[in-house]
Amino acid sequence: MKKLIHEAHRRSLLACACCLTLTCFGCGRNDDPAYARGSTVVMAVPDVEAVKPDNWDLDFLTFLPLAKQSERGELEGRLARSWEHSPDHREYTYHLRTGLRWDDGVPVTAHDVKFTLDLLGHPDVAEYTGIEATVVDDSTVRIRARNPGYIDDISYFPRHLLERLDPKRFWEWDFWTHPVGDGPYRFVRYVPQTLMELEANPDYYGTQPRIERIILKFVGEAGLTELLAGNVDITPGNLTQMPRIARDPRFRLYVASYPGARGIYWKADHPVFSDPRVRRALTLALDRRELLRLLNLPDELPITDGVFTVRQFRRGEWPEPLPYDPEQARALLNVAGWVDRDGDGVREKDGQPFRFTATVRQGNGIPELAVYVQAFLRRVGVHMEMVVLERALVWEKLSTGDFEAMFMIVQSPVAAQKRDFGRGNHIGYYNPEAYTVIDRLQTAADPEKIDHLYRRLTMIYRADMPFTRLIPWSSDWFVHRRVRGMRTPFRAEPDTYMEELWVEGEQ
Repeated sequence: MKKLIHEAHRRSLLACACCLTLTCFGCGRNDDPAYARGSTVVMAVPDVEAVKPDNWDLDFLTFLPLAKQSERGELEGRLARSWEHSPDHREYTYHLRTGLRWDDGVPVTAHDVKFTLDLLGHPDVAEYTGIEATVVDDSTVRIRARNPGYIDDISYFPRHLLERLDPKRFWEWDFWTHPVGDGPYRFVRYVPQTLMELEANPDYYGTQPRIERIILKFVGEAGLTELLAGNVDITPGNLTQMPRIARDPRFRLYVASYPGARGIYWKADHPVFSDPRVRRALTLALDRRELLRLLNLPDELPITDGVFTVRQFRRGEWPEPLPYDPEQARALLNVAGWVDRDGDGVREKDGQPFRFTATVRQGNGIPELAVYVQAFLRRVGVHMEMVVLERALVWEKLSTGDFEAMFMIVQSPVAAQKRDFGRGNHIGYYNPEAYTVIDRLQTAADPEKIDHLYRRLTMIYRADMPFTRLIPWSSDWFVHRRVRGMRTPFRAEPDTYMEELWVEGEQ
């Protein structure tokens, strides 16, 4: 997903609060002709960087991708009406919808698709590499890529407006704050450091959005404050803010879940963790469903063990997780030689107490999660200490192998498997069979073959337990109850599904 949320400065928005507040909150929008018809939803975003490509998915409000993933992980046509692929799945031919036009009336063609891919692969932009596009005719484009899975994550831009602009200034173009698109919403106005306004596109090829107007309000880190004050309908949240939302009947929490997880990497060549039975015991000692409840997360979120493609994950094609079984955990630790012989509550082996230090990333509720894990492990005679560090320092320790255990995002993409568990990894994990599967994933393009390789890798990891998945990696959204149509866990991203949402009583 393109949820690389940038750090933002707080901005004072008191001067414009009244003109942005929803009618149902009584701030008198009716005097502004801009709000004379239809429903309006106000969404908090950190700053204007969020509307630029490859930050959030907000660009899909105004620009069409070739296709879009459904809740079940299947591709549905958007800019493309149909497509076919070569036997090796490296080359796709897309047939575009005819009659589509940019907001300025210029036809959308295959030349726009090729231009966008060439632009994103330009050395001064370098967002996507290894993609080659060829225009067959105005409505047909052939794309060859090392990783075709990227293609549905790209929005496409008008060549006629951008081809003369300097790629070196790509991120500074005024076009991103005054977009001319072909998506479900079209640009209305931009107020620097304050807001961007969009309206439903009357020329959209698909079903007209039921929400007529979208206000993207730039609030820095004050999203929760703005929501509680009634100034926005939707804001991204985090784990530490959830108790406040859980107590307020005005709002709902939606959590978009991804194949990755907040989890723990065990340093597999460390004396304490070198035995797979120990790593398995530590996983059995953790009540991960209870972790969700302690953190005020929805029960609908999936708990599992393994790695998955997005398609597998959205289809629910994952194995049952190891159960919460502290008795079995104690038995495994006993068999592995870790026994509390002196009755102090901490197991020992060969005179060494079962104590270790976990490196914990600062922020986003991870330290709180670590505290709960610490308590569960204490119940089976394992003592975990913690050191909380900034993100950059955590990554430095991971890349050098300078840790005993690490609270980290367990990622599923192939690049992450190669880095963290492949040949020459820094967590001390050794399994030649896993290395071979990861090597094969580097060259695989057929989705069925990729799914098969991930299933095999999951079986290996479940036997070895080089990491423990705790709770799903997610993006968390706090939403006013008047906004409907979102669902946890696979339809919970308002920037992705906005065209399908509605305001209660205004369908």
